[in-house]
Amino acid sequence: MKNISVLGSTGSIGTQTLSVVRQHRDLFAVKALAANNNDVLLEQQINEFVPDMAVLYNKDAAARLAARYTGPVKILSGEEGLLAAATGETFDTVVTSLMGFAGLKPTLAAIEAGKNIALANKETLVVAGELVMAMAKKKGVDILPVDSEHCAIFQCLQGNDRKTVSKLLLTASGGPFRGKKINELENVSAKECLAHPTWSMGKKITIDSATLVNKGLEIIEAHWLYDMPYDKIQVVVHPQSIVHSMVEYIDGTVIAQLGTTDMRLPIQYALTYPKRVALAAKRLDFWHLSRLDFAKPDTKTFKGIDLAYAAGQIGGTMPCALNAANEVAVEAFLNGRIKFLDIYSIIETVMQKHKPVYEVSAAALFAVDAEVRSFAGALLKKMQYK
Repeated sequence: MKNISVLGSTGSIGTQTLSVVRQHRDLFAVKALAANNNDVLLEQQINEFVPDMAVLYNKDAAARLAARYTGPVKILSGEEGLLAAATGETFDTVVTSLMGFAGLKPTLAAIEAGKNIALANKETLVVAGELVMAMAKKKGVDILPVDSEHCAIFQCLQGNDRKTVSKLLLTASGGPFRGKKINELENVSAKECLAHPTWSMGKKITIDSATLVNKGLEIIEAHWLYDMPYDKIQVVVHPQSIVHSMVEYIDGTVIAQLGTTDMRLPIQYALTYPKRVALAAKRLDFWHLSRLDFAKPDTKTFKGIDLAYAAGQIGGTMPCALNAANEVAVEAFLNGRIKFLDIYSIIETVMQKHKPVYEVSAAALFAVDAEVRSFAGALLKKMQYK
């Protein structure tokens, strides 16, 4: 029996994690649940899984839940509650599926407390990869990737010497605007961006997929997860999203991991590794799989990949600045304050202005994140869109 805590339990990854648990009640027990402000869904999850504690970061939402809930589960709130859900004594594994930079502090706390991490929050490694991986090594905890691409690479590396790896190949669907040019993207709407052709994900990550910033973040994440130099990490556009990623070895062999577009597959593998267990899910039908296409990404139109390569190679706090700028820009786009292509402009301006710090600490990262958000907010005020 593996006892788990799910941070971000009402989001896309969180709800799918609980779907995996439903199929394997004999393998998993949910001991903690944490969400931002969805008190209605969290209450349903509490009633179903009866954890030791449940957390709503938003204190008003927590108060609403506490006022009507009469069961045995302890209701907590705010950052204190979130950290309790990351470090409690009754679980051994933390699924970190909080969105964005907000996942960093509880993930660090969980590692410090000796918890194994099923990592769905890529921003944690983007902004603090060196810090996180060093701490995990010191504490002897596992960081197992939940992202479909990194779970695929993780599986393709099994049983092989890392020194024989020639290249990591991250596949990308290309998002909803694959094949379009810059002039065709000037006035695209958030609704169009959110119509992802193959995956069902949260709003922020779906916008990141449209800009290919998401793939850029995954490049930085892969660098830290697999201790791989950036010149050995390559992105390949694969619109069918059947091949989730690949590893090329020095003899020319390429090992690929294939599967349906079901996030429960990598979630379950991260929770059961090194074992595999059955999952009731749709399977690939190779008799009806007519084609698999691959192409080079258009980085002139979709700048997210090159921006991430640049940030990663500069190093220090530059990836943190990239991430903060992107989070501010994506939120502004979703709220109708800027246009799609302005997301790139904000990131580029931030990276041009930011002077990276190379003695990276948690304190330095939180300071840079706050500074960049303030600067990006000032940029937004200068823009003319309402």
